[in-house]
Amino acid sequence: MEQDMCVPCGGGLVNLRVGAIIERDGKLLMVGNDRSSYLYSVGGRIRMGETAAEAVVREVWEETGAWMTVDRLAFVHENYFYGDAPSNKDKLIYEISFYFYMNVPNDFSPTCGSFTDDEQIERLVWVSPDTPQTIYPSFFRTELHRDGEDVRYFLTDERKR
Repeated sequence: MEQDMCVPCGGGLVNLRVGAIIERDGKLLMVGNDRSSYLYSVGGRIRMGETAAEAVVREVWEETGAWMTVDRLAFVHENYFYGDAPSNKDKLIYEISFYFYMNVPNDFSPTCGSFTDDEQIERLVWVSPDTPQTIYPSFFRTELHRDGEDVRYFLTDERKR
């Protein structure tokens, strides 16, 4: 049952994803690679048989080498975009992502040993919310520190090219 929930559909893909919100000293831990000019959240695809919370704990372990627990669900993101990796280049992707605040241990010292689907080495980067580099999801810049514990919903639709 370890298959990622990424399913071909009508020439595109449907993807179920989780993302971790890992903060320390006013900075957010993001991921980058040499193929992409942007940074993205720690996380990845949900596997068949996992809950979203189980998937984010596993993905944090795989990408940082640390076991963390979930604090709470923060965002649900419905997203249409075109792929940029060799395996999905220019394919329309419909993705639903669940973003969780994580309980970050005091002694957290991340190490990255993960790769993208096309074998690009990933690297972890601490960024400030005002970093000039493009980050995904972009709503992290404005929404991470809003008051309240409500789960917020976002829609991004890049089909209008």
